[in-house]
Amino acid sequence: FAPPHAPGRSRSSPLTLQVKNKAPAEVQITAEQLLREAKERELELLPPPPQQKITDVEELNDYKLRKRKTFEDNIRKNRTVISNWIKYAQWEESLKEIQRARSIYERALDVDYRNVTLWLKYAEMEMKNRQVNHARNIWDRAITTLPRVNQFWYKYTYMEEMLGNVAGSRQVFERWMEWQPEEQAWHSYINFELRYKEVDRARTIYERYILFTLLVIVHPDVKNWIKYARFEEKHSYFAHARKVYERAVEFFGEEHMNEHLYVAFAKFEENQKEFERVRVIYKYALDRIPKQEAQNLFKNYTIFEKKFGDRRGIEDIIVSKRRFQYEEEVKANPHNYDAWFDYLRLVESDADAETVREVYERAIANVPPIQEKRHWKRYIYLWINYALYEELEAKDAERTRQVYQACVELIPHKKFTFAKIWLLYAQFEIRQKNLPLARRALGTSIGKCPKNKLFKGYIELELQLREFDRCRKLYEKFLEFAPENCTSWIKFAELETILGDIDRARAIYELAIGQPRLDMPEVLWKSYIDFEIEQEEYEKTRNLYRRLLQRTQHVKVWISFAQFELSAGREESLSRCRQIYEEANKAMRNCEEKEERVMLLESWRNFEEEFGTDTTKERIDKLMPEKIKKRRKLQAEDGSDAGWEEYYDYIFPEDTANQPNLKLLAMAKLWKKQQQESEAAEMDPDKDIDESHS
Repeated sequence: FAPPHAPGRSRSSPLTLQVKNKAPAEVQITAEQLLREAKERELELLPPPPQQKITDVEELNDYKLRKRKTFEDNIRKNRTVISNWIKYAQWEESLKEIQRARSIYERALDVDYRNVTLWLKYAEMEMKNRQVNHARNIWDRAITTLPRVNQFWYKYTYMEEMLGNVAGSRQVFERWMEWQPEEQAWHSYINFELRYKEVDRARTIYERYILFTLLVIVHPDVKNWIKYARFEEKHSYFAHARKVYERAVEFFGEEHMNEHLYVAFAKFEENQKEFERVRVIYKYALDRIPKQEAQNLFKNYTIFEKKFGDRRGIEDIIVSKRRFQYEEEVKANPHNYDAWFDYLRLVESDADAETVREVYERAIANVPPIQEKRHWKRYIYLWINYALYEELEAKDAERTRQVYQACVELIPHKKFTFAKIWLLYAQFEIRQKNLPLARRALGTSIGKCPKNKLFKGYIELELQLREFDRCRKLYEKFLEFAPENCTSWIKFAELETILGDIDRARAIYELAIGQPRLDMPEVLWKSYIDFEIEQEEYEKTRNLYRRLLQRTQHVKVWISFAQFELSAGREESLSRCRQIYEEANKAMRNCEEKEERVMLLESWRNFEEEFGTDTTKERIDKLMPEKIKKRRKLQAEDGSDAGWEEYYDYIFPEDTANQPNLKLLAMAKLWKKQQQESEAAEMDPDKDIDESHS
């Protein structure tokens, strides 16, 4: 290479290395292979260090010096790693250098005195080497420094108990209880006393713990009271156990009732054969604990009644459970009237009258918040059932009257009413033989809120009492209120017919058909015509038909008119009937509904087949239409093309004669038929020869 500033070479030209062989190497090694090889070599076992045999004191001291130096170096590097201290102390302990190990533990406690493991290892070392007083000293220091670490107390009391120092262990427990520990510590103390048959001391500890829960814990647990009571029961102090349960019930009261307490109390009394007390406990709890929190209580009560109760007791608990369920439902939604109905049905079957009245009063107090009839339809049946219960079950007529009166005062009659309430009230008064009050109720209802049902009910009542003058007056009021009601006109006329006042009935019919608006005029006209037929006033009947045909040209009217003439039973009835059919056919030629015209012709043909001659039958056959299939275009709602549909149409011969286009179409069809027949004959000449021979 030339130097950088040699003549003949530019300063800016770079130095380049010439690679002679650019072909790939024969053996290719990837990065993955390199990593795998490195990992495999890590797993290769290193040869163990050679075993060193110490033969004299000098070598031993040298070994100890080197080992201690290693431990001290590790501690010096990181003083806070307690595991290094513990390993160091345990190594010294293995050499029976207890004093040195004690010194290491003390140095470690100076570094971190809150380390629980350090205290435990220190104390275990002293106990292992039977240094009891040293161990006591360490435990005392530990529970003084960290009194909330329960493990120190457990280990300390266990050590004293193992040494047989019961008084010392009790003293440690007393010191522990002064710190007001958790529940398990108290039970450990109690179990300790019970191991040495100190029942009175155990009872005293229970009392102290219960007092502690009352004064310190905001929401004490029921299980502590239950354990206390079971402790007394186990040692046959049954009176004390019962007293504990009673104190627990009194302490928790009705605000913090718990089913487990009452189940335990009841089982205790059951074991003492106090079955009545058990039943009282269960019923007291069931009446006060919410249903969703008393499932276990119901279950145990049912099992108790099945074991020791009678059939009535089992039924009582089932009823009580269902009542509790309904109470929860109506509390959640007071306007759930179906739940009230089920609840009332239950209490009516099993409770006394006062309880049933109380539930009814609670139910009817939940008035619907919106004054719309659809919201009141279920509610009003509460009042009806209440009144029926008072009348039929309680046999209290005065109270029933009060229920009905309160109900009709509550309903907003200006917006809507319930006719069934007024009618039930009136029927109740009639059953009590108090007709004036019944009439007054119905009169009030018609005055406040007239309805068709009220008028009909009042008229029906007066008809049963045979007060026909009152019925006439009521019908007059009814027709003033609803003149379009055809049924009321017909009933009024029928009443007059029954009473024999034909002229009055006919006048009522005339007034009725003269009304500008009727809900069912066809029914009214039919009733009027039937009335005249019953009176055998055939001329008046014909006049009625003619008047009706002036209003409507319906095919059924014509057919009915013809059948009337046929049934008149006179000589000219057939000619009159045929004349009616002729008139009807002429009148319906311009009718758009061809099906009605076909219906008329079919009725006419049936008449001729029964009563007509051959001439008249042939004539009616010529009038019958031809049924043809046609197609018409359909349109969708938006006006677009929706395709074609097929339908059937009728072509009447009378219309064909008057329309030349239809006649020409018929001739074209006949010609086409003849052409088809001639073509078929030309294609099959043998058939013609055979026919000629034959």
